[in-house]
Amino acid sequence: MFETIDALKAQLDALRPLPKNSVQSLHEAMVLEWTYHSNAIEGNTLTLKETKVVLEGITVGGKSIREHFEAINHREAIEWVESVVARNEPFSERLIKSVHQLVLKNIDDTNAGCYRHENVIIAGAQHIPPEHLHVQPLMTELIDCYQNQACHPVERAARLHVDFVGIHPFVDGNGRTARLLMNFDLLSSGYLPVIIEAENRLVYYEALDKAHTGKCYQDYITMVVEAEEQALKRYLSIVR
Repeated sequence: MFETIDALKAQLDALRPLPKNSVQSLHEAMVLEWTYHSNAIEGNTLTLKETKVVLEGITVGGKSIREHFEAINHREAIEWVESVVARNEPFSERLIKSVHQLVLKNIDDTNAGCYRHENVIIAGAQHIPPEHLHVQPLMTELIDCYQNQACHPVERAARLHVDFVGIHPFVDGNGRTARLLMNFDLLSSGYLPVIIEAENRLVYYEALDKAHTGKCYQDYITMVVEAEEQALKRYLSIVR
């Protein structure tokens, strides 16, 4: 299952150091597309082009302040995650809460970076998140399991996303935070960040719900592997 992406990664690594301008343009496109798709999955109505101009500092008429902040915050969260990876910082609760704090900055400062103190449901899903009293011990367990998992890095990143969303530790911003943490893990392992496209929202939600209710992670792992393959092929097509 992982042979293709590992072979593509080896091809990309063999080309390092990569052309500076190519890498910069690829990175700018990745940040824009990751921000657009991650927010669109959660209901943000900014188009790709509107997201681009918002990230350039221009407001878009007819769009809410929240939607503007969701785009700006997400880019800042990506930059912070990349800086954490560059410093080789380990996966921790501090990292999780810091990412979430950036995601909800200026949107819900009261709950930003704080585990929920109330019970929630996930609209449209069969899975019901655990009661809020169990969130802290479950998050501690999540980190312990992450650190002791002996599986392929891409599978580990996918499982981290699934398990995090299953706990649903925050009142809002769980999906965006989960995708940022998944890509933190991929970047830390030398892989490229993956983008779950908004057009695949239904398949994405169904794969997550299947993993939560039936403990069957395969559909979501496959989705992440395919997204990683797509990202690697795109990089190779440019840097070559």
